[in-house]
Amino acid sequence: MHVLYFHQYFTTPNTAGGTRSYEMARQLIERGHKVTMVCARHGKDGLVLAGNSDASMREGMVDGIRVIQFNLEYSNYMSLPKRAMIFLLFALRSVGIALRLDYDLLFATTTPLTAGIPGIFARPLRHKPFVFEVRDLWPELPRAMGVVTNPLVLAGMSALEWMSYRTASACIALAPGIRDGIARRSPAGRAIAMIPNGCDLDLFQPGSRKDLDLPGVQPGECVAVFTGAHGIANGLDAVLDAARVLMGRGRRNIVLAFIGDGKLKPKLVARAKAEGLENCRFIDPIPKNRLNRVVSCCDIGLMILDDVPAFYYGTSPNKFFDYISSGLPVLNNYPGWLADLIGEHRCGLAVPPRDPEAFADALCELADNPERRREYGRNARQLAEKEFSRSRLAGEFVDWLEEVHRKWQNKAA
Repeated sequence: MHVLYFHQYFTTPNTAGGTRSYEMARQLIERGHKVTMVCARHGKDGLVLAGNSDASMREGMVDGIRVIQFNLEYSNYMSLPKRAMIFLLFALRSVGIALRLDYDLLFATTTPLTAGIPGIFARPLRHKPFVFEVRDLWPELPRAMGVVTNPLVLAGMSALEWMSYRTASACIALAPGIRDGIARRSPAGRAIAMIPNGCDLDLFQPGSRKDLDLPGVQPGECVAVFTGAHGIANGLDAVLDAARVLMGRGRRNIVLAFIGDGKLKPKLVARAKAEGLENCRFIDPIPKNRLNRVVSCCDIGLMILDDVPAFYYGTSPNKFFDYISSGLPVLNNYPGWLADLIGEHRCGLAVPPRDPEAFADALCELADNPERRREYGRNARQLAEKEFSRSRLAGEFVDWLEEVHRKWQNKAA
């Protein structure tokens, strides 16, 4: 089967960012299928493709995946209207690919929500199955965050969401709340699989603190690391609030390391400097095939999101799975399904949102009890191996797509 795969933010292990689509595409290929990945240029994506870098479209093979890349530069630093324009341009160009390329199954993954547009157009015209993967619920999340407030824009997003779910032959959700959200707006009996982000068990493995190589970190310090986007959704001011409490207590031996980039990073850096938060370290993004060697040598993984109820059961953050693969105890600052997992499997601590004193208390507790950290870390790795192996979840992903395609063929026959 030839899978036409749309993911605007496609990345490989050679770059910073999540690699779910890369791993799923590789599993499809290993199972004998063909994959064409359609994506857009963004930052230092690391893709080596044929053609001039200024061309409107480039193509090439990346580890067996045929990649078609549109020259639509995207950055979180862009204004919302400009980002929306990039999303729409990608969707419209993708429709052209979907209407002319030969394929057996069309697969599209969010974000953004406009990723579903090629499937909406191609499904009735090409008479091929369309599988829609939902990583975040839109417009629920931007509405809850207050990022989008215009009622007309929200109505348009809601209509697009409804059309995507109604047009899709089947859906994949990355978290329990996403699965429930899809079911609420889909026809009765819509096939929905929940396949969360997974753990790259061979790439992320427990390491040794003595091997940590981060600027400004001393041997006797306890390092709590956050990896990923520094945006509105991440709520990283909560970590700086806890950092201020730690400084007030004289706990300079606990270092908070932020690895990544995002629209709010300059403000976070400026705040830390203005408030004298010498326990904060800001580090540029690191490619995933190098990030593993840093994360595995830290002491604590920080699972941080803004206090938005829609996040509680409606997200599946890559960083959580990287932390537990690395055998790190996880400190989580919001309730939900991940906090429930942490409590059930004793692989870290969960604290209430918007409570810097409780956050600082938890950091001190973990810093002062190395044996408990090791116990939580062992439990974290066991959880990763037992329930979230990337290879197992990728196998489930391919099984699901094969089943959707088989049913479609039977129905057509």
